[in-house]
Amino acid sequence: MKIPVSIEQLAFYECLGSETRLRIIDYLRQEPHNIKDLAEKLQFSSAIITKHIQKLEEAGIVQTENVPGIRGVQKRCSLKLTQVELQFQEPPVTEEVSTLAAAGDTCSIPIGQYVDYQVTPTCGLASRDKLIGIVDDPRYFSDPEHVKAGHLWFASGYVEYRLPNYSVATEQLSSLCISLEVCSEAPGFQEDWPSDITFSLNGKELLTWTCPGDFGDKKGRYSPAWWTEKSTQYGLLKTLLVTHEGTFLDGVRMSDFSVHEISIESNQDIRLRIASLPSARHPGGVSLFGRGFGNYDQDIEVTWEYQ
Repeated sequence: MKIPVSIEQLAFYECLGSETRLRIIDYLRQEPHNIKDLAEKLQFSSAIITKHIQKLEEAGIVQTENVPGIRGVQKRCSLKLTQVELQFQEPPVTEEVSTLAAAGDTCSIPIGQYVDYQVTPTCGLASRDKLIGIVDDPRYFSDPEHVKAGHLWFASGYVEYRLPNYSVATEQLSSLCISLEVCSEAPGFQEDWPSDITFSLNGKELLTWTCPGDFGDKKGRYSPAWWTEKSTQYGLLKTLLVTHEGTFLDGVRMSDFSVHEISIESNQDIRLRIASLPSARHPGGVSLFGRGFGNYDQDIEVTWEYQ
């Protein structure tokens, strides 16, 4: 597994900064243990060990399962990772992303121009000039003015966009690059608010990325003056690239999903869905930023390559 050295992986690195958690890893390296065994070995209460295990599990280092025990059900813990590779620099594929951004068919899709949605509060929309409708009322996602939104947010659910397909009958899609500004959604804002955000194309899941938080520590570079400082201010710029080799996020290969699996004809659009699933480990919502909001003055930027 490859782990980029970045703020987005802070939870992973924090786990390795605890002597107790490193000792837990050392015990689990030898064999799986239940919570009670670890508590006795480390001379801590089961409650404290449980909290450490939760941290390790959230970072993807440890996995747990409930198994029958002498007195009811026990939680057995084992190592999920065998090794990791730290990436201090972006791999060469990021150069391909830059090349794609300068070539092929491109378009900008305003974040308010979604074609389908299903959202739950906290939720809302804002244009450069005002809030659109009433905050935390999902019905206003159907308001005709939603197309003017430069910022939208929801605690659970999805928004779906249609990406135009400019190919002709003799061409096949060889790569698709999508760039957007996004983060989690907490009431107000909360820097430590992880959210598993899932991206899908034509109903097929591309990848799930865990955003570390909902950012509001400082004013968004492009956010309008009227936007309250007590709310989410900006997100992280993420670039998804789908090629023949698989799907990449910011240059890191995330899944085997290849461009061949995007089943489209020359006259069919591509559906992009951005979701926070209630069943996710971190169901922390989604905040999207377009032109006039956040730290990057852009909408959802899409680049296609055909062959």
